[in-house]
Amino acid sequence: MALSVGTKAPDFKLSSKQDAGLKLVSLSEHTANGPVLILFFPMAFTGVCTEELCSVTQGIEQYQKVGATVLAISGDNPFAQEAWAKKESISLTLLSDYEHLTAKSYDVSYDAFLPQFNLGMGGVAKRSAFVIGTDGLIKYAESSDDPKQLPNFAAILAAVTALQ
Repeated sequence: MALSVGTKAPDFKLSSKQDAGLKLVSLSEHTANGPVLILFFPMAFTGVCTEELCSVTQGIEQYQKVGATVLAISGDNPFAQEAWAKKESISLTLLSDYEHLTAKSYDVSYDAFLPQFNLGMGGVAKRSAFVIGTDGLIKYAESSDDPKQLPNFAAILAAVTALQ
């Protein structure tokens, strides 16, 4: 079960491939400036993940308007994330949780991803969303065992807006 509202959000330092090269990004550096929306997604180059992150990219102004930062996390390596972002015009900050430690710390990792296919892919992040306040506490939490289920973006935006 994912971490719940009111819980201290685990900090992290994850790599992101940006135009200037690799950069370590932490949660705490962003919560100092306003609320943070963390989106965990299973993997780049897949249909539902592309739909989700393209949709958020297209509506990023609604988060920026209320001073929120959006960070998207998957177990993909940062170079694959960069290639995918360029291919799909995703402008969000993508963070590589290559060892799945952050997904595990938020309790949103699969024991076995798509077990019906015997892929042996434990640790993959479940599609999840967390809104973190400037106090470092989780203000909204949502996670689904169904990788096809998109987060409730209306509820997420309401939670972010309430922190203004």
